[in-house]
Amino acid sequence: MSQQAAAAKPSLQGVRIKARKGAVKAQAKHEPTIFRDQLYKHLETVPEGDFESYTTKLIQAGSTLEFLKYADALFEIILVGGLLQPGGSYVDDGAPVSPFTVFNAKEPAQVDEIKKYIDVLNKLIRRYKYLQRPLESSSLPTLLQYTHRWTPVQTEKLSAASHKGSPREEWHAISLAYTDVSVNAITMIFRAYLTDQSMDHLSATLKRGGVKDLLAFFPPNKRDNKTLEEHFKEADLPKWLNGGPRNKLTELFERKEPADTIVTAIKVRQEENPIPEADLIQCIWQGCMSNVDWGARPDQIEGLALREVGKYAPILEPFCSGAKTQVTLINAVQVYCYEDTRIIKAFPQILKVLYNKDCLSDQAIIYWHQKGSKPQGRQHFIKSTETLVKFLQQDDSEEEEEE
Repeated sequence: MSQQAAAAKPSLQGVRIKARKGAVKAQAKHEPTIFRDQLYKHLETVPEGDFESYTTKLIQAGSTLEFLKYADALFEIILVGGLLQPGGSYVDDGAPVSPFTVFNAKEPAQVDEIKKYIDVLNKLIRRYKYLQRPLESSSLPTLLQYTHRWTPVQTEKLSAASHKGSPREEWHAISLAYTDVSVNAITMIFRAYLTDQSMDHLSATLKRGGVKDLLAFFPPNKRDNKTLEEHFKEADLPKWLNGGPRNKLTELFERKEPADTIVTAIKVRQEENPIPEADLIQCIWQGCMSNVDWGARPDQIEGLALREVGKYAPILEPFCSGAKTQVTLINAVQVYCYEDTRIIKAFPQILKVLYNKDCLSDQAIIYWHQKGSKPQGRQHFIKSTETLVKFLQQDDSEEEEEE
């Protein structure tokens, strides 16, 4: 046998070796235009305005089309009506606008109308849960950076639609615009959000999104409290959105000013530009807690929370004169603990600290427990404060007997 024959490697003749699925997917071409055309075929048969049928067709399409692979393309089609090139311009291949897109909503942009489109998107994501992450981390932030390419009405429609999810990336994308577009975008988002959510919920959403200062959404030459307040006043949005008290608190905390200085500064500003006491106490609570460094070990978080609340109580106490304000403060604490589960167990102890520091009265706590609590985690918080409330009620009874 020759050396060449001996060196030849054996081979299988007539045997077809099946490639692994992962290898096939990796080698497959990315064809968003083909995906778009196939999706259009599902949507073109639906009568205009039949949102239930659009939902059904999209869910059916997900069983045959690769929604996860083409998630960005899917959301571009649904939200802005077509595929985008890098930079935000539409792919120019003669394709029509999507049969179903938020941009097809009636003009002028109305929150109730946009909500019909978002309900379809919500139902689709509930069916295909894997779409939630690419929407929040990739698609929405990218689309919001391209708002300068669309008409003001289209921008309003997209902004109103964007309130369904508000992750850190999305808020960051809006703030990067640094133009009046970003200001108008958050205005529409807030307006849409507040149609079916509370101010507390919006506050928690902004917190999760890492938003500390609404001025970040304004152009650099317009970042002052006066501009902020005038904008939201003209937009007919709650005064709570004007970040004045919270911005002032942030500045004072950064300078490590004493409590009495901070209280005086808040009172001066309240005289110059007053907001309702209930809104003010929420601003102060959020401003205080946003200054806490939560870098402690997990087993030390609750103790840290109690120490910080005790430290900031002298700032809260001067603004807790009325029963309504005190109940509002309890609810602010409730929502805060509900959103940050690390300290949820410390809720009764936090109320006790605030009670001992004269921020809360026994009657305010009892009223909150009986009928004044927020829905967020209500059963848990009512149950966890039963011992405290029983003690306060008993203490009240003893005082009445002595009298």
